[in-house]
Amino acid sequence: MTFLFSFFLLMRNIIYLGALVLALGLIGYLYQQLNATEKALKASEQRFADCQKVTFQLQNQLAPLQKKQPGGIPQ
Repeated sequence: MTFLFSFFLLMRNIIYLGALVLALGLIGYLYQQLNATEKALKASEQRFADCQKVTFQLQNQLAPLQKKQPGGIPQ
């Protein structure tokens, strides 16, 4: 009876240890995913800022041309 009881305690501890290792692995995986997502977000924010700058520059170049032509620039 004692052997069976100690065997079940050992199995329970192994299951707890396995769950802990699985949880730590999942935490590591999610941490890597979060880092990759943050890098992608930073890159997309930089591209958006660059697009805003280019749009502003193009609008500044286009404004004098629109003022010169009475009907504006045809599209």
